[in-house]
Amino acid sequence: MNKWQRILTILLLAQLALGVFVFWPRPAAGSGGQPLLGGLTADQITGLAITDEAGNVTKLAKQGDGWIAPEAGAYPADAAKVAPVLDKLIALKTGRLIAQTSQSHAQLQVADENFVRKIDITKADGTTQTVYLGSPAGGQAAHVRLAGQDNVYLGSGLASWEVDSSLLNWIDPIYVSFNAADLTGLTLENKNGEFALTRDAGGGWQLAGLGAGEMVDQDKVNNLVNALTSLRMTKPLGKTEDAAWGMAAPSATVMLQVKDGEQVKSTTLTLGAQDPADNSYAAKSSDSEFYVRVAEFAAQDLVERDRTGFLPATPTPAETAAPLPLGTPAP
Repeated sequence: MNKWQRILTILLLAQLALGVFVFWPRPAAGSGGQPLLGGLTADQITGLAITDEAGNVTKLAKQGDGWIAPEAGAYPADAAKVAPVLDKLIALKTGRLIAQTSQSHAQLQVADENFVRKIDITKADGTTQTVYLGSPAGGQAAHVRLAGQDNVYLGSGLASWEVDSSLLNWIDPIYVSFNAADLTGLTLENKNGEFALTRDAGGGWQLAGLGAGEMVDQDKVNNLVNALTSLRMTKPLGKTEDAAWGMAAPSATVMLQVKDGEQVKSTTLTLGAQDPADNSYAAKSSDSEFYVRVAEFAAQDLVERDRTGFLPATPTPAETAAPLPLGTPAP
């Protein structure tokens, strides 16, 4: 080994030693460490702003005893999804120190501009604390850092996927819901006409205006009904109608007659215009004060279905087999 090889070997060993020193977990003062967020309690948290690595942001705010999405017309968030995350945030401890220098932040994905999740926590006194949730560290653990500090800790019990930046993961995405067996009637109106269906005493579907010899394809109707029983939204839009949503000239309107105990309840679902950006449709149920968007695949059948969509397929006549060529007479 020549002189330069020895020098390079020494430098490499020094670099490895430095890496071990910087990133080796160290216990902080005290056996279990201190709460990362100090004495903050879950009931003192009044807001969350969750940002992912792509810059997508979801905001949640406390309202009374519940939570809402303030930028979606105060659409209610699911408190059962919010509460566990609050508990896990305040349970983060400083017991396992991973790094102490700002040079480590980018590598551990807890830097100001390079993170897996950035969680801005608004407190009851109006102040904010920011937690950076970084790269995973096995199981339910990730590197964490409190904004304004260099120290990076191993945060146990909270994974980045639990703090999703999509609002849909913080609300109930089911917009229309009913039991298919309770549906007694359905009327669909779209560009192809109006189609009224009623359920007969035997549980089968009948279509108004059937001609002699025509019958309903029960499977086609049931497929339509099943798609409506748990219609999902892609996002809430709020309570105030926007003319751009096209609700004044609907793409489709569905009127549902659903048994509710001894009564029959009427619900109307209106689909507005299709958004060219993502092909979704604006939608409004008479049972909700909120407008939402539904995916193209969930709305397209309602928009495009015509009368033949309720009837059995017309058999295609079998093609007549071409006659075999006659043999050539012998000379």
